[in-house]
Amino acid sequence: MPDETGIPPSPEEVADRMAIQDILHQHSRALDRLELELHQDCYWPEAEEDYGSYKGPAAQFAELVLPALEGAYELTRHCLSNTLFTFSGGSARCESSVSAAHLLVGAAQEMLFSGRYLDQLEKRQGRWKLTHRQVVIDWSRRHPVSDERESEAFAALARGAHGEQDPIYPFLQR
Repeated sequence: MPDETGIPPSPEEVADRMAIQDILHQHSRALDRLELELHQDCYWPEAEEDYGSYKGPAAQFAELVLPALEGAYELTRHCLSNTLFTFSGGSARCESSVSAAHLLVGAAQEMLFSGRYLDQLEKRQGRWKLTHRQVVIDWSRRHPVSDERESEAFAALARGAHGEQDPIYPFLQR
């Protein structure tokens, strides 16, 4: 990999990187908006997840993690950065930094997760999807929150929400 640093990618590789980024970002949206179908659409049917305490089929994990997120948190926000790619034929390996904020039910505390996703993807019939994801924790912290959503400064703003109550859905339907 160090021999490739700084060499411009081909137009095909640029397109592949963009398609993979789209999958990774859609996956984050699926977690934050609790979208089961979108989450499952990011994976090939035989894909596996390694979230530490859960190691198994990605489709089954989605059915477990989305209700758990909904029950424990009012909102989550998963942000990816520093995605690095390694390609080999029709497969890719990616490392992405993830910063995930979790507002606990009642909005009195926030849990912040800093880690990485180690992803394997395959391109089949022109489409990229995940075949394996491993989550790596770098650190995590929890702290009290002073919820300012109802303050005068923010009272008129639209509110993020799980599922179809989020403003993204009417926005996309316009």
